[in-house]
Amino acid sequence: MNADNPAANDRYSNSMLGRNSPHERNRLESIQSSVDARTIAVIENLEVAPSWRCLELGAGAGSIAYWLAERCPDGQVVAVDIDTGYLDADRADNLVIRRADVLREEHPPGGFDLIHARYLLCHLPERDEVIARATRWLAPGGWLVVEDPYQLPAHTSPFPLVQRLMAAYERKYGEHGADLTWARGLPAVLARNGLRDVGFTGNLGCMGLLDKDRWRPLINQAGPALVADGLITEADLKGFFELLDDPAFVDIPQFTISAWGRRLP
Repeated sequence: MNADNPAANDRYSNSMLGRNSPHERNRLESIQSSVDARTIAVIENLEVAPSWRCLELGAGAGSIAYWLAERCPDGQVVAVDIDTGYLDADRADNLVIRRADVLREEHPPGGFDLIHARYLLCHLPERDEVIARATRWLAPGGWLVVEDPYQLPAHTSPFPLVQRLMAAYERKYGEHGADLTWARGLPAVLARNGLRDVGFTGNLGCMGLLDKDRWRPLINQAGPALVADGLITEADLKGFFELLDDPAFVDIPQFTISAWGRRLP
């Protein structure tokens, strides 16, 4: 636990995404397998130099931190997370793993050529404050890249069961301070903090199609809490997993918005 901010640690450990969950590694790895390719494409378009100093906020299971360490062999990658138990410091000599709370951690002004955060800020009520601080950590000409999900209205799903599940999912996340529609304003937030050359793109998220699905580990983890709170029933939960096993089932519950901006030289 980070003694500097036990409340933030408690919020993480007791939430549906808590490190105490036996499904957390599966959830993190399913995110990586479904969105890493898009993340790498976004970062590559910024013309990464081998000497870049990079900061990965909310490093999770580490795939992007490891990729950056390989991509920037003459630089350094600092991977920060409130729980570093899924990270391997021995993966690269230029990789530094730091256990810290992003809400309290400070970094040197102008210390990084690239700062990246994925599926992190939407869960933090202090998200705008974190972005403001991150812009100060950028070196002149450095890039901030933020990626977060934008959940489509639950009632627009063609599947009534998915409507119930996604409404419950969004409500429960909201109780923990998450905002699954905040990402729409990401480009404006970056521009408001003085970043320039702001760009953005979107990546549709799939629910279903069997081996392309990443929702099974997430609902494995979140489902019991949703049932316990009376937001869905056990029958709903069972029915959802049956849908996932149906090769004809496919839905688009959300998409990921990736936005980036550069500190003026």
